[in-house]
Parts: sequence; structure tokens; C-alpha cells
Amino acid sequence: MASLKDLRNRIASVKATQKITKAMQMVAAAKLRRAQEAAEAARPYAERMDRVLANLSTGMAGRPDAPALLAGTGKDNVHLVVVATADRGLCGGFNSSIARLARTHIRKLIGEGKTVKIVTVGRKGRDALRRDYGDKIVKSYEFTGIRQIGFQQAEDISRAVLELFEAGEFDVATLFYSKFVNVVSQIPTAQQLIPASLPEGAEGGVDLGGAVYEYEPDETEILKDLLPRNLSVQIFRALLENVAGEFGAKMSAMDSATRNAGDMIKKLNITYNRSRQAMITKELIEIISGAEAL
Repeated sequence: MASLKDLRNRIASVKATQKITKAMQMVAAAKLRRAQEAAEAARPYAERMDRVLANLSTGMAGRPDAPALLAGTGKDNVHLVVVATADRGLCGGFNSSIARLARTHIRKLIGEGKTVKIVTVGRKGRDALRRDYGDKIVKSYEFTGIRQIGFQQAEDISRAVLELFEAGEFDVATLFYSKFVNVVSQIPTAQQLIPASLPEGAEGGVDLGGAVYEYEPDETEILKDLLPRNLSVQIFRALLENVAGEFGAKMSAMDSATRNAGDMIKKLNITYNRSRQAMITKELIEIISGAEAL
């Protein structure tokens, strides 16, 4: 049985930990609002970009001059998996859920005889995948020294992916990230980047409300400019969703840790009081027994 001094030290230690987790919860809550606003602000632009590309691509279906980013290489032998996670932990299962979805996809592709290459964004995703697929990681990014994720970081990743595609290094690229819903809910998501995936129902044409559009320059020239930009936009959106999801998950995890620390302190206090009472009772018995012996 632990001594009273050991119990006092343990209670003091848990109280110190509780203060830390409470402070981390408050910091995450303060950062969450700005991150959530940024993620929500990026969604309409990214969704509108998807619709514009869908409108343009309907006239390019089956054409030999269709851009490679839209039509693909015609093969799916080599897959590039872009896994975006956070750089830091202490956010529950946020990072592990993204890595688990990516790992399942990679395992499926390898089972089908495909060649897989991996680009990791975030230190936690790299560490999670390096154990099993370290030889397949071709590029790795982390932003621990960057205070706020900006479009420049997304452009750097997009540029690297485009260089690999233009060099013929892969046929299909898929992005894995976590879509922010609310503080307690983040959904691991897979999105195909190359060939560009169209919104549901776009394959049969997009309803233009009877309007007829003429493009100047033609669709091919517009798509050559929009498709690389769309790649950066979708990656940027995923990074913002991840930031919001990370802070939401961290806020929830630190709240749970704070409450668990409180429960542990209560249990330790009960044990301490019982031990102290037992020791006092034992000393009283010894005093009374000694007095009666005299």
C-alpha cells in the first residue's frame, strides 16, 4: 500500500497535469474558431471550382486533345497517395483515423498488383506510414515552424505532385484528409485529384438552366490553366479542413483528459483520507493499549 507521502505526491502530480490539459483545451478552443472560419470560407470557392470544371469538361469527354489532368494517362498502374495529417499529437484519434484509411487503400492497391508511391503532409502521417511503407514515401512535408497554413504551402505540394505527374511517375493521385464537421466529428475523406474527379452527376452533363455558354479562349486553353489551379485549391482546402479538425479533436481530447484527471484526483483523495484515518486509528489503539498495560 502506498504511503501518505506517495499519495500526496501523486495527487499533486495529477493536479499539475490537469492544469496543463485545461490550458491546452482553452488554447485549442481559441484557435478553433479562426480555423473553422477559414475552412468554411474555403468550401464555396472549391465547390464552385468543381462546378466550373464540370461544365467545361462535359464538352471535352472523349476528345483526344483533352488535358491529361482531366483525362488521365489512360492507365492506373501507378498510384500516388497523398496523406495529409497534423504535425502534432494529443488530438485523440484524429491522425490515426486518416492514416488508417490511407493504409487500407494502400493495402488494397498492393493486393491488386498496383505500384504505390506516397507523399506525406504532416509529421504524424509520415511516422504512422513509415513503419510499414517507408520505402514507398517519395516526398514528405511538415509545417511545424509555420504559425498559420497559407496557400503557399498548398502550392508547394501541388507543384511537386504536378512535377511527378508530368515526369510520368504515376497515373492516379488520391488525397487523404479529414473533413471538419464539428468539434466532436471529423470524417476521414479520400478525394481523387488526378484525373480530376467531377461532382456527382456531372458525368451526364451539368444543368445550366437552359443557358448556352461560349468560351473564349476555348475549353482546352481554359482547362490547362484551371486544372493546375484546382489542384492547389483542393489541397489548400484539405489543409484548412485538417487544421480545423485537429483543433476540434484536440479540444475534445483535452476536455476528456481534464475530466479524467478530476476523477482520478477524487479517487486518490478518498484513498488518502482512508489511509490517513487508518493510520490515526492504529496510533490511537497503540496509545490506549500502552496506557492499559501500565
